[in-house]
Amino acid sequence: MIAVQVTYKVQADFAEENKSNISAFLADFKGMLASRFLYHVYIKEDGLTFVHVSMYENEEVQQQVLNTASFVIFQQKRDESGLLEAPVIENLNHLGSSLSLVK
Repeated sequence: MIAVQVTYKVQADFAEENKSNISAFLADFKGMLASRFLYHVYIKEDGLTFVHVSMYENEEVQQQVLNTASFVIFQQKRDESGLLEAPVIENLNHLGSSLSLVK
């Protein structure tokens, strides 16, 4: 299992567009490999800091998910928006979950 957390901070005038872009790729994700990955997005109380937490069954699934067109567009728009804090990518060591990605 692969688990990753990505945290970044957007400018105030981009926050709503970022939420919309996130909704677009999440809608696409809902129809994909549903039992082989989980993808969650959170926003901190400041309304500008976003935290994405994802878990994938393996690297093949991770690549399929991350290469989805709407996700690639989301990343491009986010990165071109003039971020206040660049994405920090952290690999997480999965200890357990109440959900199972593997049958």
